[in-house]
Amino acid sequence: MSLTVSGKTIETDEEGYLLNPDDWDEEVAKALVCEYEKEGNPPIGEAGWSLIRYFREYYEDHQVHPTMHKILRERAKEEGKDFLVEEEAFRDYLYELFPKGPIPTLCKLAGLPNPKEEIET
Repeated sequence: MSLTVSGKTIETDEEGYLLNPDDWDEEVAKALVCEYEKEGNPPIGEAGWSLIRYFREYYEDHQVHPTMHKILRERAKEEGKDFLVEEEAFRDYLYELFPKGPIPTLCKLAGLPNPKEEIET
């Protein structure tokens, strides 16, 4: 499978993950988000874009994608709130934004490898 972005062909696997994460940039991300929203998923909005960029930066720094626990812990720390109090509400919000699963969807939109690959190896 592939996407065409600004006249360039970007190769993806059968699930839509980029075969080469180095192909990712903001234009590719916009194309991936457009495909995601065409599938009937909710609009990403600024919160979704912030998460996409966070995933990309985290992966570049650690060479693994962030886990759900890591996202929830970071958000609680940023807002200075009790982790356990906010965890369920924010997790629900993430599933509203990304109903097919926040972690795999964010990995796909951020141009990262399928997180299933990390779990299986």
